[in-house]
Amino acid sequence: MLRPSIVITSLLASCASSVELNEEAPEHHRRDGTFVNSNGKAIDKPLSALIKWQREAPDVIPLTLPSVPPQLDALTNPSDAQVTWIGHSTFLLQVDGLSILTDPIFSERASPVSFAGPKRTTPPAMTLEQLPPIDIVLISHNHYDHLDKPSIKALQSKQPDNPPSYYVPLRQKAWFDKLGVSDVTELDWWASAEIGNATVHAVPVQHWSSRSPFDRNKALWAGFVIDSPSLRTLFVGDSGYSNDFKAIAQRLGTVDLALVPIGAYDPRWFMKSAHMNPEEALQVVEDVGAKRAIGMHWGTFSLTDEPMAEPGERADATGVIETPKPGETIDLIGTLD
Repeated sequence: MLRPSIVITSLLASCASSVELNEEAPEHHRRDGTFVNSNGKAIDKPLSALIKWQREAPDVIPLTLPSVPPQLDALTNPSDAQVTWIGHSTFLLQVDGLSILTDPIFSERASPVSFAGPKRTTPPAMTLEQLPPIDIVLISHNHYDHLDKPSIKALQSKQPDNPPSYYVPLRQKAWFDKLGVSDVTELDWWASAEIGNATVHAVPVQHWSSRSPFDRNKALWAGFVIDSPSLRTLFVGDSGYSNDFKAIAQRLGTVDLALVPIGAYDPRWFMKSAHMNPEEALQVVEDVGAKRAIGMHWGTFSLTDEPMAEPGERADATGVIETPKPGETIDLIGTLD
């Protein structure tokens, strides 16, 4: 029997195919206006593979991760550098006077509709109302578990006089325009933007994009390196393992902190190209020379076939990738030597 969420989850699944590149544009730009990964391939699975996965998918027991109450005083008066995992791929990174939110999703479902699709098993560690004023929002790509319309609208309503600045991959700004969100900057891979005393770099990762059956790979996907005086952070977003991470270190230097996805990896024959497992995430940490690493993209939505607790257990076994509780604020300064 198919899991009720699997049809919508199929918008988050993947494989690779060859494509014709646009010789007059960067190598990841395709002639038909879509994008490919740095290996020259698009992630695109045939319908037969999707049906096979659906037929074989096991029932996954829901998991609610234990969380801790948010340390509101620490969020309001942050240290020089600290990070709080809110859940899934949503982090609050506070560094050098900036409050940065990644891929915010506070909704009950990762879905285009409120009545179906992957449902949260672990609530957000804090409410939108408990967030401090947000300066920057980073969006890695447009899948529903990373770009959540209700959360974006709520952020705008919460800060009507000083809304956040959004940094998104190419061709994603039009989606924000429809919401009336104007402070949006699109970045191609390796492009950067100066934000106060920090620089945000968009970097290549191996993934794909879609919000419907008709827009596959028409918007780009990206990770981000946030370079500020006291901390250099890599937010991977969503990715399979690739040589992109070695390229990031070669081009931008090693990082202090890596926020790496560790879940949604089974079955490997279906998910490997787009989602890394904890051992591959460890390779990312080594590739970018990160002094600390925190796992994400697990324990919140049942998207794939592995037991929901398994990514955290395998990450813990690496002895390198940390799995803090949702709501836990980690003070980073003084721990990166």
